[in-house]
Amino acid sequence: MIKIFSHYVHRSTLRGIAFDASVVFLMVMVALMLQPGSSFNTSMPLAGTHALSLSACLFLVNSASGLYERSPTTSFGHSCMRAFCALLVLLPLSYAIFAFLPGDLGKNPALQVSAMAGMTAVVLRRVYLAHWQAVQPARTRILIFGAGSAAEVVGQTLGASDPNAHVVGYIPGPNEKDTAIARPKLLEMRGSLLETARSLEIDEIVVALTERRAGSMPLRQLLDCKLSGIKVYDLNTHFEKTLGQIRVDFLNASWLIFGDGFNQGELRTFIKRVFDIACASLLLLVSAPIMLVAAVAIRLDSPGPLLYRQERVGLDGRTFKVIKFRSMRTDAEKDGKPRWASNNDDRVTRVGHVIRRLRVDELPQIFNVLKGEMSLVGPRPERPFFVDQLTQEIPFFAVRHSVKPGVTGWAQVRYQYGATVEDSQEKLQYDLYYVKNHTLFLDLVVLFETVGVVLTGKGAR
Repeated sequence: MIKIFSHYVHRSTLRGIAFDASVVFLMVMVALMLQPGSSFNTSMPLAGTHALSLSACLFLVNSASGLYERSPTTSFGHSCMRAFCALLVLLPLSYAIFAFLPGDLGKNPALQVSAMAGMTAVVLRRVYLAHWQAVQPARTRILIFGAGSAAEVVGQTLGASDPNAHVVGYIPGPNEKDTAIARPKLLEMRGSLLETARSLEIDEIVVALTERRAGSMPLRQLLDCKLSGIKVYDLNTHFEKTLGQIRVDFLNASWLIFGDGFNQGELRTFIKRVFDIACASLLLLVSAPIMLVAAVAIRLDSPGPLLYRQERVGLDGRTFKVIKFRSMRTDAEKDGKPRWASNNDDRVTRVGHVIRRLRVDELPQIFNVLKGEMSLVGPRPERPFFVDQLTQEIPFFAVRHSVKPGVTGWAQVRYQYGATVEDSQEKLQYDLYYVKNHTLFLDLVVLFETVGVVLTGKGAR
């Protein structure tokens, strides 16, 4: 994992992006050089620009369709469907980009065919690698220092999230009496911690102690491991870099206070505001026909207003009225008691089911963004009733109100729709990661992944 603008990215993902773009570019350049009578020196700059544009399109479409996501739980059929959707966009795009080359270059189909072949090859390779890599021997050998409940959770998350990680074993801390790990994964020290790590050929150590009283943390030995080239991570940093979340069940305030991140700053706020206005204006123009069709459908489907306004909690705990297309009956809460939406909720209208699945009901929030009440990307705003409840039951819940709420967010693209306190805690862990590490780069990552979420209907209710 490496950090790019405060966001952790897998090295293999970056290598994959670079490789895919290079394959497409080289195939087009080879086809160009093989053109009879073509002058490489004069035609290469022009065709090269087109090849670079095509590589950029490949990155955007593959990112939006989720082909660069690292998820060992994704089925082969799901990956094939993602590839099919990507090729539906990329193949016509490949042909069109090179059809506009001037002169003889634009009339010869060899460049278009080469670009389309390159696109097909890299997309199919993405599907192959997603499932071939998942069964390969792990490349990163990890030792977990700790054998309690926290260590058990670390091992489970590594197994579920990173197919290239191999947990060699667990070493209990000096004061850990109750262990949650059974043999043969429960190991004993072979001399010092450094000697043990070297004998096991360890690449990383994750410190996951449930007991941190005096003498539990062998700081000198951990420092020796780090000085010898073995990476050492604490529990919170492990979850941050591996899952893109900050676990509240193992979190203490000092880690938030003295760690990096949480840089709000006037410059960051200004850049984010300019970005929001530009993107929201463009999105408004593009989505205007969709919003018009949705408004007509809602009007014909059920009686009641087109738009639904509801009080939500925003920046610094201030309330505002969020605007959405109405997707439920007007008597959805006739008893006056707020409640979350559920699967197959009988309050949702026929049109409501469609616009909620496609996230069209969220489009009017563009006006909240233009007014400055919301941002395009940020934690989803909750109703005051639920905020009061969740603030009392979930530690650090109020931290999410230190940034503007968003139309979409890191939690929305990483976790399903939340309808319980437990779901809200899971989503908060992603929101805390966003609040700590939010940059324009992370906003772009979220927006790309949001496209994939909309296309697949993930988490809609």
